[in-house]
Amino acid sequence: MMHPHNDTLTAIESIRVGHAALPGGLSGCTVILPQGGATAGVDVRGGAPATCGTDTLHPLNLVHKVHGLFFAGGSAFGLSVAEGLKRYLRDQRVGFDTGHGLVPIVSGAMIFDLGMNTTDRHPDAELGYEACLAASDAPVPEGCEGAGLGATVGKLHGLHRGMKGGLGTFCIEAPTGVQVGALMVVNAFGNVVEPSGAKTLAGCRESAESLKILDAEQEIRRLTKLRGFPEGQHTVVGAVATNVKLTKTQLTKVAQMAHDGLARVIFPAHTLYDGDTIFALSCGDGPNAEVSIIGALAAQATAQAVVRAVIRARAVSRLPAHGDLS
Repeated sequence: MMHPHNDTLTAIESIRVGHAALPGGLSGCTVILPQGGATAGVDVRGGAPATCGTDTLHPLNLVHKVHGLFFAGGSAFGLSVAEGLKRYLRDQRVGFDTGHGLVPIVSGAMIFDLGMNTTDRHPDAELGYEACLAASDAPVPEGCEGAGLGATVGKLHGLHRGMKGGLGTFCIEAPTGVQVGALMVVNAFGNVVEPSGAKTLAGCRESAESLKILDAEQEIRRLTKLRGFPEGQHTVVGAVATNVKLTKTQLTKVAQMAHDGLARVIFPAHTLYDGDTIFALSCGDGPNAEVSIIGALAAQATAQAVVRAVIRARAVSRLPAHGDLS
């Protein structure tokens, strides 16, 4: 079903996205379901990743398609979401034909949001299945949705001085017919700035009571040590997708280039305390285009998705959001 004015990831034909939230908790999960599976690549840049199925996507390995991607809160506990996603795909008779049955191939990544979720439950198989049932090709809800529920940004001086992050998505439709979209869960250690760098959109505040954001570039020059665990809870994870037919090797390059988008709007990015991970999907048979063009557009879409994640977030618990700034 076509939806007018859709500038999110689901503008790319055959992609469905679904969210699910923990009842009463600030954590959740998000699934991406490409119809019939999609050729995929991945690139991990952060120093503290929590991932699932990334080795499968190495260009030298056999399987070249994934049937679903997931992003979840809960750190390593969120791995359980994969079981719900696989169960849903099995029920839909979708998977890699082993000759002894269909085995769904799924990959994903988790964010560290344990300091925001005050319940005893973490995203699990049941929540993953729920997100699959909610998946549609409608414009993707953004902000404090799905895996972005417990996301935060700007933690140079700890979570208590940070701001609310979230989930954002954006799709570029070029005059050539090429489509490149991105979906990002923004739980960054650093501040989020406009692509021009002219304005900080969300980040580390001068104090827990202040709404004035520190200049991260200046502040980091004063520091000799960053706050990692247990005070930190970081990582930006997400996916880019295109309607151009690409190989797994080419998509690995696209995923690498997409990380440039994070570096344009997050400072600092790819720290030892982040687990930044981006998957890349090829869906459909769109026009031919060189892989470097797709990578460049992926970086643009990624940057815009990050910006939208924080702009569309709302204040939660003790942390303000972009909309609370004067």
